[in-house]
Amino acid sequence: MTPFLSRQLIYPLQESLLNRPTFSYLQALEKSQWLSRAELEALQLQKLQALLLSAQQHSPWHAERIASSGMNLDALSFDELRKLPTMTKADAQQRGAAMVWEEVPGGSFRYTTGGSSGAPLIFRYGRSRQASDAAGRIRARRWWQVNVGDREVYLWGAPVELNKTDKIKTIRDRLLNQLVLNAFAMSPSTMSSYLSMIQRFNPSCIYGYASSVALLAEFAKQNQRSLHLPALKVVCTTGEPLYPEQRQLITEVFKVPVANEYGSRDIGFTAHENSHQQLLLMNESVLLEVLDDYGQPVKVGDVGEAVMTGLCSEAQAFIRYRTGDKVRLSADLDKEGRGLQVLDEVLGRDTDFLIHEDGSIIHALAAIYVLRETPGIEHFKIIQQFINDFEILVVCNEHWRSEGVVMIADKFRARFGHACITHIQLVNEILPEVSGKMRQVVSKVSLSL
Repeated sequence: MTPFLSRQLIYPLQESLLNRPTFSYLQALEKSQWLSRAELEALQLQKLQALLLSAQQHSPWHAERIASSGMNLDALSFDELRKLPTMTKADAQQRGAAMVWEEVPGGSFRYTTGGSSGAPLIFRYGRSRQASDAAGRIRARRWWQVNVGDREVYLWGAPVELNKTDKIKTIRDRLLNQLVLNAFAMSPSTMSSYLSMIQRFNPSCIYGYASSVALLAEFAKQNQRSLHLPALKVVCTTGEPLYPEQRQLITEVFKVPVANEYGSRDIGFTAHENSHQQLLLMNESVLLEVLDDYGQPVKVGDVGEAVMTGLCSEAQAFIRYRTGDKVRLSADLDKEGRGLQVLDEVLGRDTDFLIHEDGSIIHALAAIYVLRETPGIEHFKIIQQFINDFEILVVCNEHWRSEGVVMIADKFRARFGHACITHIQLVNEILPEVSGKMRQVVSKVSLSL
């Protein structure tokens, strides 16, 4: 499909049929990014007031919180917002049914996420949240001269994408000029095939998990696979911290800059790097507070916890949501003149690879999704001790059933081979690493390419 037809016809038709206001929101974002910081803050307060009024009317749990906080929604300010206590993932896990707006326009959709702490969360999101994520990414791609309909490679692995392998999905990807490669299966032969496919496809953008893209780049370098990709403008990474050595390696192999993004399934697309490697916040869609251990705002330039409000999260509102991520805001302005805030650094989240019995390299999310989808699990940690030996620590709640052990074992054998053994321990708590990080996955098996 030519980029013009995909951009002007196919993608807009898809969004219209799905009743997603992606392109109207994109049009608004293209204008609002050039507002001053004060004007953007006024826009945030306007959207925040609408979200709070919606939550007050449609969400019993939020309505009770707002009433008991003493907030004055008619005279809303950022100081007034701080009267509302923060909410946690545990709140969303345990009170989710009392947060959902059942009759939200366009309907709501179920999603499960684990976040950086290993605590599974099932939540609902609506059409406006979908549109804000899609429009935000389109705008960020345009910062790199990549537009809707241009060829993109996705090195991806969420089950939603991987399970839809029917002809309709394949046709849709082709019409949208997207090539989806499975990041959950990264054996040497697979990676060799991926590099050949990317070479033939000649994309404008490659998008994927930071560690998966770096692994593919390392394989190409070690095997002296020289790539000629004249259309490629940028490699966009997501899902994990992007380390300087990974950025350097990816740039060396693919011969284009790397742009990292920051976001989460529960809050949505949050920030993306511009061409100056400044990480710009999606201020129109997300309100970020950076707080200390006592819930007070830190000074700009100091590290604190990212507490976020999803301004398009009316289907299940995330208001003053403690993400557990540590971030640092910058006092710098966008070097291209936008009013969007600049994030200096995102610290904390990390993911390892796991090894299949046949030697294939499997992205850790392949195992994480198994635990996320198992009822009754509050927190978990997966440790691959040996090639076919997994230790799994589980903190469970009242919904846990003994059958969960069999479910997990069966799914791990399906993912990692029939000889895979799982040792599941029910524990009261999972302690952080010596470094202080809460790691969901640790592999003690050496990685070889």
